[in-house]
Amino acid sequence: MVSLKLIESLFGGGCSQSVAAFPLRAVYMLSERQCDDAPVQLLISVPKKRFHHAVDRNRVKRQVREAYRQHKDLLCQVVPEGQRLLLAFIWLSDEHRPSKEVEGRIVSLMRRIAEKI
Repeated sequence: MVSLKLIESLFGGGCSQSVAAFPLRAVYMLSERQCDDAPVQLLISVPKKRFHHAVDRNRVKRQVREAYRQHKDLLCQVVPEGQRLLLAFIWLSDEHRPSKEVEGRIVSLMRRIAEKI
């Protein structure tokens, strides 16, 4: 997700919802889909406050991105036709976590989101 307008609507509007599974929080919202948009648009945020070094932030983002890539079908299948899901994963912990744990939390969050859609 690169559109500042979409990011503002996700975090600023009252239409978005949130679920958490420590060390992650997911904020999501359904919106109208344009003709060439993907059904799910993703944003990953790892605050500098949590990890001061870019290497550490990039490692966490890579873990989250890989877990999402492996299980993205959980969400793509449930998004209604003509709509798109705006999804943001926000890292909440100050510590690194094993990739298996991150993957488990991502799957948990995605299943909970799929149930609510």
